[in-house]
Amino acid sequence: MAELYTSAAQAEIIDHAGPTAPWLALVHGMAQDSRVFDAQVKAFRDRFRILLIDLPGHGLSADLPGPFGQAEMAGAVVAALDSLGEVEVHYWGTHTGATLGLLLASRHPDRFRALILEGPVLPGRPMVAVVEALDRAGRVARSDGMESARARWFEEGWFDVMRRHPVDCRAAEQRAILAEFSGRPWLEPGAAIAPIEDALKDLKLPVLLYNGEHDLPGFVAVADQLETMLPNVQRARIPGAGGFPAWEYPDAVNGIVAEFFKQ
Repeated sequence: MAELYTSAAQAEIIDHAGPTAPWLALVHGMAQDSRVFDAQVKAFRDRFRILLIDLPGHGLSADLPGPFGQAEMAGAVVAALDSLGEVEVHYWGTHTGATLGLLLASRHPDRFRALILEGPVLPGRPMVAVVEALDRAGRVARSDGMESARARWFEEGWFDVMRRHPVDCRAAEQRAILAEFSGRPWLEPGAAIAPIEDALKDLKLPVLLYNGEHDLPGFVAVADQLETMLPNVQRARIPGAGGFPAWEYPDAVNGIVAEFFKQ
């Protein structure tokens, strides 16, 4: 494993597959870090060179300065990709990471070979439930402290399946990742960005879009919208899963993604 230091983010390379293997970039969601992809790294490291990116304010990039909006985080991902040279990557993102994938592919489609997206929000179209959760986390952090804000975050609806099935879905491990989250992105949000629907309609990349069976309705609605918008998209629903299928039931998700890669 090697570490990459850029002006915008820190990332790790896992290169078991050798110099001719394709690249797979993995980008986590809000209040997480690249450890949420541990099961995916184990499943795909023999076939791909893997780039694990920690977004600003998270994980290895926790000390980077804000603000922490989509534009700033997208810039961090681009910086990490640039450090690889002129290569195309398969991109796998969850929630914030998935949203950034859409934003970046709309701007730099030549940098990507395919997108795998778990629970994205449309860039430039804030989802009410997500905006409310982020605002609430910031308010609680300021009034009651970051530990209380982290505890409240885990009570949000996208963690329902983990709370109901704590052993199968590794709730304790997820809470441990959350406990190390800096919380700064809750306190220093970035500026809004413009919608990108017109660019997405021209995006020819193959896209795999998946949600859990028990995902929040807002995320499913976004997936429905993207299915009608993107020219080359596949959908999957993960039985029993909630907001984080790749973490909750990784074997099921990894199998679907492996079949997608074969195509």
